[in-house]
Amino acid sequence: MAEAHQAVAFQFTITPEGIDLQLSYQALNQILLSGVRSWKKRVSRLRNGVIKGVYPASPSSWLFVVIAILATMYMRSDPSMGLITKIQQHLPLSLHVSLSAQGQTMLSALLFSTLLWLSLILALRFCLKLLLSYHQWMFEQHGRVSNTTKIWVTLLRLLSSRKPLLYSYQTSLPHLPVPVIKETVSRYLLSARPLLTDEGYERMTKLAAQFENNLGNRLQRYLKLKALWATNYVSDWWEEYIYLRSRGPIMVNSNYYGMDFLYVSPTSVQAARAGNTITALLLYRRKVNREELKPSRVPGTVIPLCAAQCERMFNTTRTPGEETDVLQHWQDSEFIAVYHRGRYFRLWVYRAGRLLSPREIELQIQRILEDQSVPLPGEEKLGALTAGDRVPWAKIRSSISAPGSISDLWTSSRGRPSS
Repeated sequence: MAEAHQAVAFQFTITPEGIDLQLSYQALNQILLSGVRSWKKRVSRLRNGVIKGVYPASPSSWLFVVIAILATMYMRSDPSMGLITKIQQHLPLSLHVSLSAQGQTMLSALLFSTLLWLSLILALRFCLKLLLSYHQWMFEQHGRVSNTTKIWVTLLRLLSSRKPLLYSYQTSLPHLPVPVIKETVSRYLLSARPLLTDEGYERMTKLAAQFENNLGNRLQRYLKLKALWATNYVSDWWEEYIYLRSRGPIMVNSNYYGMDFLYVSPTSVQAARAGNTITALLLYRRKVNREELKPSRVPGTVIPLCAAQCERMFNTTRTPGEETDVLQHWQDSEFIAVYHRGRYFRLWVYRAGRLLSPREIELQIQRILEDQSVPLPGEEKLGALTAGDRVPWAKIRSSISAPGSISDLWTSSRGRPSS
């Protein structure tokens, strides 16, 4: 309870003399620093959103367009071919009263410049999308590149000359095309042929033809309709029905893990290696959040790849359900979970808005290694449930979510001192 009292920013008691107010300046300082860090992230996301929104142009190009339009008007020329005058005529009456004629002209010129700038951005993004839809480069012979492909590479490099952010190409990537139903059926039969007998293959061919002529055509129209507004018509279905609705264990089928140096060991101290690994992962997460990583490309080319998988690389968990799992994602997290000898620890990796150094994290890891406490009832075997089928794990998880159950004890164990 002492730690809980220290986390309170202020306390007050009512006495006969009045109200006795006690402030915890350390807690208030932590709240202030946490708020500053949160707002810095919001500003960074807003800035990155603007930069991504105008790519392959730059935000500063708006000023160039405005100066060019104003300079042309100063030379007694109308680059808008009368549009600036029409915009001035349709300004609100309040602006006609408060602004002079010259001010109205300047405001109309700014509006026209902004509209022209946005139109140029849309045109550039459309051109970039058309260039990324070119696939002939995949069929070029090594050392014999056609002139068309050379011109395509030159144009693509010109449009991608600005340094892109991690998600700069997301809106310019071409949509996944819907395959022709006849080709889909033909490939299915080709893949099923080695698994079927002659009689079974003949029956499957008839069923495939019936599907193609009846239900298949109607489903194909629905699929094309979805492909008009979805960047990838299959990704959400794949995530839901193949990934989240899979009822098998995810430990050996879906989970991934990271290791420190596999062939080179800079130190044999376990806590030090853990501190270095944790810091490296958090620095990588910072680059992902700030979108400072370069977009992945097809090896040896200038073709960018989709980076949507990076959005939920961190701060994301998969909660088990009886029919389907649920993905939960948090924008930020200031601690990590450490599992050691059947015990869970909550290890804070930020202090006063600053990422802890590898040495500071190493000291906390060492305290966990030296901790002699025993696991709480049920805590030691709780992790094994995540290795089983999803349905039993979901039922057990829902049964231990009631007050006074194992989950309360496990939550208490995560609060062990580690800082």
